[in-house]
Amino acid sequence: CCHYTIPNRAQSTMSACAFSLSARAAVATRVRSAAPQRRVAAVTTHTSCAMTDKERRRQKRHTKIRSKVSGTAERPRISVYRSNQHTYVQVIDDENQTTLCAVGTMSVSIKEKVGKEEWATKTVTAANEVGKALGAMCVEKGIKKAVFDRGGFVYHGRVKAVAEGCREAGVEF
Repeated sequence: CCHYTIPNRAQSTMSACAFSLSARAAVATRVRSAAPQRRVAAVTTHTSCAMTDKERRRQKRHTKIRSKVSGTAERPRISVYRSNQHTYVQVIDDENQTTLCAVGTMSVSIKEKVGKEEWATKTVTAANEVGKALGAMCVEKGIKKAVFDRGGFVYHGRVKAVAEGCREAGVEF
């Protein structure tokens, strides 16, 4: 950045860049504060551990989905997470930040239906059973409508089976 001397005052020097930055900041603040905006809760899916590129891309997709999909008390969000071994699903009220109910292939009731073998929990039929169990829990709690959050995963295979299982149990998306 270059410094220039103000002609009337020989002692004072001012940075041209500093002046222009502060002027820009003042204009930007005036422009931003002109229109009041509705405050929306920020959605973050950031984790601090080392991630693979594949997981980073999935989380980026999930953040984009979460900016559009939000659950309420009347219509909560059904969130799906699919690991290599298991499928986890939970019903979330985002306004009150509470989990209403949750189930996964780790639960005893699902393992009884699917089987206790290691490979049995990663099948589409296991995911379908998880969806049916979650749908039954939702109907029991009086939840008839929900929004489906695929969690950045492709709507295919286990994720699709969870959604279909919930629909079979009586939950409407």
